[in-house]
Order: sequence, then structure tokens, then C-alpha cells
Amino acid sequence: MFLTHIVQVYRQWRRYNASIRELSRLNDRELSDIGITRGEIPRAAWEASER
Repeated sequence: MFLTHIVQVYRQWRRYNASIRELSRLNDRELSDIGITRGEIPRAAWEASER
């Protein structure tokens, strides 16, 4: 059970980092098109990683 939790946390962390990388590559106009600002990237990435 503990190991399963560790694996889940690791996978969520990987999804978070992938989202951060992907969103950071976008320019400000592209971010605006999807409704977020550069400062909101960590929040948006965290929300995406929880799905």
C-alpha cells in the first residue's frame, strides 16, 4: 500500500513537470489563447497532474 502511494506520487510529479515544460514553451499570446498567464503555469500544471 505504501509503495503504491509512492508510485502514484511519482507519476503525478512526472505529469506536473511535463505540463510545466509544455506550458513554458508557449509564448504569452498562446497562453492567453488558452486562458492562463505565465504566472498561472504552476497552478494549471498542478491541476492537470491531478487528473
